[in-house]
Amino acid sequence: MTIELNHTIVHARDKQASAEFLAGILDLTVEPQWGPFVPVVTGNGVALDYIDDSGEFTAQHYAFLVSDAEFDAAFARLGAAGVQIWADPHRTQAGEINHHYGGRGVYFEDPDGHLLELITTPYGSDSE
Repeated sequence: MTIELNHTIVHARDKQASAEFLAGILDLTVEPQWGPFVPVVTGNGVALDYIDDSGEFTAQHYAFLVSDAEFDAAFARLGAAGVQIWADPHRTQAGEINHHYGGRGVYFEDPDGHLLELITTPYGSDSE
């Protein structure tokens, strides 16, 4: 049996707004609400199920593997929206992208402080 990640729950102050933010940057669709969740489904079928949470929660990290064309389009949408970007997860290289493993990568925060990452080449795909 092949094991696949099917979904994960993403805590948000406003689940609809956070789902729309991610979907807008990645050119994905916000799916209809299912129970308490507002899903955004990636191309490989993994759902990020946004849920409202008015309490304290720890910001998480979500990385998305995208094509070069998808990276360019998402990068343009980040710029148009005035979203701060970084080349590194520690947020020390503001306004830059990285070129790990011969690809391109960028980090940015969603409205709830979750650290999102776009990469065009999977990590570990080449000796660095």
